[in-house]
Amino acid sequence: MSSEPEFRPHRVVVLALDGLLPFELGIPHRIFGRPKDERGRHLYEVVTCSVRPPGPVETDADFSIHVAHGPEALATADTVVIPASYELGPVFEEGTLTDELATALARIRPGTRLASICTGVYVLAAAGHLDGRPATTHWADADHFQQMFPRIKVDADVLFIDDGDVLTSAGVAAGIDLCLHIVRRDHGTAVANEVARRTVVPPHRDGGQAQYIHRPVPDPQMATTTAARAWALGRLREPIQLRDMAEQEAMSVRTFTRRFREEVGVSPGQWLTQQRVERARHLLESTDLSVDQVARDAGFGAAQSMRQHLQAALGVTPTAYRRTFRAGGNGANGVEDHERVAGPR
Repeated sequence: MSSEPEFRPHRVVVLALDGLLPFELGIPHRIFGRPKDERGRHLYEVVTCSVRPPGPVETDADFSIHVAHGPEALATADTVVIPASYELGPVFEEGTLTDELATALARIRPGTRLASICTGVYVLAAAGHLDGRPATTHWADADHFQQMFPRIKVDADVLFIDDGDVLTSAGVAAGIDLCLHIVRRDHGTAVANEVARRTVVPPHRDGGQAQYIHRPVPDPQMATTTAARAWALGRLREPIQLRDMAEQEAMSVRTFTRRFREEVGVSPGQWLTQQRVERARHLLESTDLSVDQVARDAGFGAAQSMRQHLQAALGVTPTAYRRTFRAGGNGANGVEDHERVAGPR
């Protein structure tokens, strides 16, 4: 008799509320519906439910959708995702849950991972899941959200925030970034990158990246920093100075730094560190190189420097990260110490 444990995909339940945005409702299905293990088994099972018995749910478009599951599905979830809605009623206006919504949310088991896209965060906040914790939402709603829930530490300048068992994201496309981040946290960069390739989206936009551009977007005919970034990515293992990147665009360091932040949302130095961390993650997952060699190939130089950067970004050592994401040992809980993606900058 085989001693192999029974395989069970991680169950993601998406809560569809009246007034939902169809695009955001589809994000969890698109991202979590793709990952498979080495035997071709889906790593996630995605189910959509409503706060009412199965039936139609209104959208913000000129059509409704039929949802096949009622609120009882929430009790079966390993992760619950709440997309945005334009008809939150008392949740948005008073910060309180309707009886119907409160009853549905009470079905969620303790320890279930919770995630919101855009204004879905209002539901988590009204339910008390964010008190004293960091959170984000669409920048246009951030001030109202902070006024409504003063006990929450709102950061309107980031794409998403991972606070362990509760994750929140900004609007629309940031929901894709959040779901890809969850896949990356659960199963590593190789799996997440494959999902991103199939979805034709960037494989990684760091949670701390700016939600929106504070300055006007540069005119298309103006010089950009694209060539400098491509140049740097091809030389990550080498020492790269800010002036070297600026020279690729024939700009002064000051102009290049300003333009870079306008386009990317972070400084050149922060961006370089992010790319090197991603390179190190890839090498730790996909090769048997020593930690010292990974550090050199990723551009950190010394293993101690890489350990410090991975500890800051992921909360784990290189050895622990490799042990988590090698030999099919990926677990739905991801790395032992949860990644704080969008902390103070």
